[in-house]
Amino acid sequence: MSTRSAGLDEAVRTLSAGARHWIARHAGYLDSPAGHAELPVTPRVKALLQLALLRRCWELSGPADPALDDVTSMVEHVWLRPEFPRQLTLDRRYARQFELMYAALAPAGAGPGAPRAVADRLASDGYLAPRRKPPYLHLEARYYADLAHADHEFAPYRELYAASLLARADAVPTAELDVCVVTHTVFYLSDFGLREPGLTGEERRRALAVVARLTEHCVELDEWDLLGKLVLAQHCLGADPRDTPSGAAGLRLLAAVQDPDGAIPGRSAGRRAAADATGTDRFRRSYQATLVTALAALTVLGDRPGTPALVGATAAAAATGTGEAR
Repeated sequence: MSTRSAGLDEAVRTLSAGARHWIARHAGYLDSPAGHAELPVTPRVKALLQLALLRRCWELSGPADPALDDVTSMVEHVWLRPEFPRQLTLDRRYARQFELMYAALAPAGAGPGAPRAVADRLASDGYLAPRRKPPYLHLEARYYADLAHADHEFAPYRELYAASLLARADAVPTAELDVCVVTHTVFYLSDFGLREPGLTGEERRRALAVVARLTEHCVELDEWDLLGKLVLAQHCLGADPRDTPSGAAGLRLLAAVQDPDGAIPGRSAGRRAAADATGTDRFRRSYQATLVTALAALTVLGDRPGTPALVGATAAAAATGTGEAR
């Protein structure tokens, strides 16, 4: 039986709807004349790729929502722009990473031609092989190569997990852990909660204990963007964050800081948009955290088609690092 406090479900529904609809109303700025003029190209391209990822997860796990149609139309429009593939490569540091994401996240309405050609070229150039990629980038590339249905030479997910920070994170002090590496490892293993992450029960319990202590740490620090990732990671590991002490605290904090228009007004309390911020500055400060919150909240509220849930006392024990699940 759930022990969550009264009102938390409604708070998460409000959080989800507000964040999703803020994204739907404001994401068009990324491809507007003003957005092209006022935003640097590479951050703008990255934001569009993040929007495409949200769109995919929203379509697969979220509720029917006219706002999703608006986001899908915009992503399709961007993917059909002939100049967009070139913009992916303007910063050589991220060029092939962005190209692989572009191939993997292409919406159906964009047609398969250009994304397929990009994936095939990446394979022929050797990018879809391990080479000297560190474990985290190896896992990321495997995930997006699979989404793109591209031929690759990457190791199985079990091997990539075993080489990851997540596999040894329970022995690493909280302050020394990279939250993004830990959470994205969970996301790639579980396809953002759409499949079983392929961990044993003991591995999942250890991973969830790590994510729970990171969640507590980020609640204390008012790190809103990271909190969105962490409550989503709890879900992907089989817990319902509404029922874990750290997850519930994180969701309550996000609900408390959400602006009336649905935005999470910064990546953290220390980077919150000022009351007199320009529209452009407010967008730049709010977009990342609001998108992550939208993804986390809609996934937590949706069905869990692939991951066996840790429920009741089992979830509580795993999320606090105490007891043993049976």
